[in-house]
Amino acid sequence: MIDKRKFYINGEWVNPAKKNDCKVINPSNEEAYAHISLGSKHDVELAIKASKDAFLTWSEVKKETKIELLEKLLKIYKSRWNEITKIMSDEMGAPLDWSSSAQTSSGYDHIRDFIERLKEFKFEKKFKNNSNNYIAYEPIGVCGLITPWNWPINQITLKVIPALASGCTMILKPSEIAPLSGMIFADIIHEAGFPAGVFNLINGDGEGVGTVLASHPDIDMISFTGSTRAGKLISKNASDTIKRVCLELGGKGGNIIFSDSHPEAVRQGVRNIMSNSGQSCDAPTRMLVEKSIYKRAIKDATDEANKIKVDIASKKGDHIGPVVSKKQYDKIIDLIKSGISEGATLLAGGPERPKELEKGYFIKPTIFTDVSNDMRIAKEEIFGPVLSIIPFESEDEAISIVNETLYGLGNYVQTQDKEKAKRVARKFRSGGVYINGNTADPGTPFGGYKQSGNGREGGVWGLEEYLEVKTICGLD
Repeated sequence: MIDKRKFYINGEWVNPAKKNDCKVINPSNEEAYAHISLGSKHDVELAIKASKDAFLTWSEVKKETKIELLEKLLKIYKSRWNEITKIMSDEMGAPLDWSSSAQTSSGYDHIRDFIERLKEFKFEKKFKNNSNNYIAYEPIGVCGLITPWNWPINQITLKVIPALASGCTMILKPSEIAPLSGMIFADIIHEAGFPAGVFNLINGDGEGVGTVLASHPDIDMISFTGSTRAGKLISKNASDTIKRVCLELGGKGGNIIFSDSHPEAVRQGVRNIMSNSGQSCDAPTRMLVEKSIYKRAIKDATDEANKIKVDIASKKGDHIGPVVSKKQYDKIIDLIKSGISEGATLLAGGPERPKELEKGYFIKPTIFTDVSNDMRIAKEEIFGPVLSIIPFESEDEAISIVNETLYGLGNYVQTQDKEKAKRVARKFRSGGVYINGNTADPGTPFGGYKQSGNGREGGVWGLEEYLEVKTICGLD
């Protein structure tokens, strides 16, 4: 059993104020393999004090020094690539190859891009040529960073690196379900030589550590990635102190497949939703197919889903792993059963376990058709390997169905008509649009409309989230 009960506070690994053990479960076998501690208000207070004290000097550190430290961090991160990959595979069920090529690599790409953005960023600039006004960008202060279990290192780097680059200090609370990759990241921060108190890590749950961070008057900003339900609670807890709140929340992405799309578009859409076992907030979980190709699409989708293998995360190869926890597993199975009871047609998968996988939170790639937009499987964020297929007749109808949701994170369109693709993309009410399978480059802004959140992560937009803007008049 791995012992990871300590917290990283003020440059040291320290014991929690009081014992509150929590087991970390490997979702491939349902067995505990590590112990962590869940923090208390006293632990959070210590970390906040360390952050406040460190902010006085870190906020004035020169950009060149921060770049030097971040470049050192990047090198150390790369040297621990395999360790990060393995721990994420264990803690959240990502198959090893996927954990390396998608999970670990995303963190590396974000660190590298933020370094480039920092090199280019001007923290003070003249408003315009004939003015004596200047615009200054200054670090917002002490930040509470709360990250999820589905993309652990991805989200840690999207928050921690711009906070460091901007001159902020911080307390990171990784998900208690998948906390160990965050603890490796704390080791990397320490080895890179960042000053004590600049970065702190406390494990804990939302009701404990998360609530204290959100409501604390000495926390200047909360950045949270997770469910919309939790995001609402964080916003309410933060409201009394009027702190900045940056939220990246749930999604229910639509993927419009027009009749002139590439022949592999449907299969590509199925593979997209099933990757990471469906546990991505911008996954295209509603596939809208033009009626003239609907029968062919159903056949392709069913065939592709049945080709996808499900197996334990520690195996190499092209397969999907388990979902992260018993709680998530039960929720997904309940939603699959609701699809059946509400009259949707089950084409592939279903609520039964995959054969020969008697332990672990494994769910078969599941496809529904005859889905209407008022069914639970079409409205709720399932966060598992479940796809709903909905037919449409006209472009306007398809756009209307896609936008008829509480969410607005990522939407997709497949067509070989470039003008149609542009037209549809501009009518989507979402923070991201992916045309013909193209993906976002590192450094582009990521975030949502509506109940998918507010604020943006990535690139210069992610850096600016951690900065206050000051107008200074009369410097010349």
